[in-house]
Amino acid sequence: MEDKSRFVTVSAPSFPDALFNGPLTVDPGQRWQVLCGDTDHWRVGVFSPPETRADDLAELERHDCPELFLLISGRLTLVLAGPNGPEELPLQQGQPVLVTAPHGGFCPDGPHSGAALVVERDAFTTEYRPHGEWRLTP
Repeated sequence: MEDKSRFVTVSAPSFPDALFNGPLTVDPGQRWQVLCGDTDHWRVGVFSPPETRADDLAELERHDCPELFLLISGRLTLVLAGPNGPEELPLQQGQPVLVTAPHGGFCPDGPHSGAALVVERDAFTTEYRPHGEWRLTP
């Protein structure tokens, strides 16, 4: 079977210049927008996928470090690879989720209708594989 994995490495600094002590601009209709960060430490962005169901996801991703997700608007469901295949985890307002599993996400109420704040390292490598190729051992 052909390996369809691909890897992307993000190097520090991996975020735009940002205004200190004032509001940051979030552009609607984007899957991923990095807002700001602290070089060699962390970066923060907004994740708002266009997919509306798990079956729409072509691939899942896994970073070589944890990511923290916090729902900030609408509804957004994470899809996490598990030992029996993909598992859905609807995000809840005010309940952060720390993710290390291969994952993706969708907005069940329509494209970009939900958004999560994401905190991750400023430098990391991500592995992408087709949705059905991930299986984790318990």
